[in-house]
Amino acid sequence: MDASVFRDRERTNILNAWESRIILALCRKIPPWVTPNMLTAVGLLGSFMVLAGLWMALFARIFLLFAIAGLAVQWFGDSLDGRLAYYRNIPRKWYGFSLDILVDWFSVFLIAVGFYLYLPEYKLLAFAYVLGYGALMMVALIRYKLSNTYSIDAFGLGPTEMRIIIAFFLVVEMFRQNTLLQIATIGAIILAVMVLVAIRSVLQLADRMDEAEKNQQIETSHNPQTEEET
Repeated sequence: MDASVFRDRERTNILNAWESRIILALCRKIPPWVTPNMLTAVGLLGSFMVLAGLWMALFARIFLLFAIAGLAVQWFGDSLDGRLAYYRNIPRKWYGFSLDILVDWFSVFLIAVGFYLYLPEYKLLAFAYVLGYGALMMVALIRYKLSNTYSIDAFGLGPTEMRIIIAFFLVVEMFRQNTLLQIATIGAIILAVMVLVAIRSVLQLADRMDEAEKNQQIETSHNPQTEEET
């Protein structure tokens, strides 16, 4: 496998090995005229499809299939835009990183609006997901600043696993109404726990780094000759 395609981030999600093989195979098949920015737009289109599918499901639950298709389209665009740039050796590291974060946040917002429309009596759940996902993104950025390692996974789950889980319960919702509400409630609780654990983890990392810097300063002050030699 061409590891350079995935060199800009650390992945720990359960499906990473399989997903990486699929992404690499797709990168080889994508026509030259398709650009990474075009794939970013495709991923954003998928988010709009999820929103539209959830809204149309208010009138007929069969439209939840459209939302599931939107999740697949979003995966395709979101997973391949940056990977295609690295595969073609044309990455724009900081531009791509910034665009990815902004588009991911907007996509989460769009999907949350869809759930808000589908479950209007439980609008706080949509707010909780936006807040929770935003907090996880913020923690990921802080960890990136501290360790220079960018990871978007937690507890073996990444965006791909989350899309699969959501798609599964959308299918169940088609046959058993209010399943989505029950799962969304449980999911909100799990997300809150993940945020708290992630915050604790990054604060511990920051504390260890402070301690290491403090020890280094003490060592330097006790060995001024070392500083002069450098």
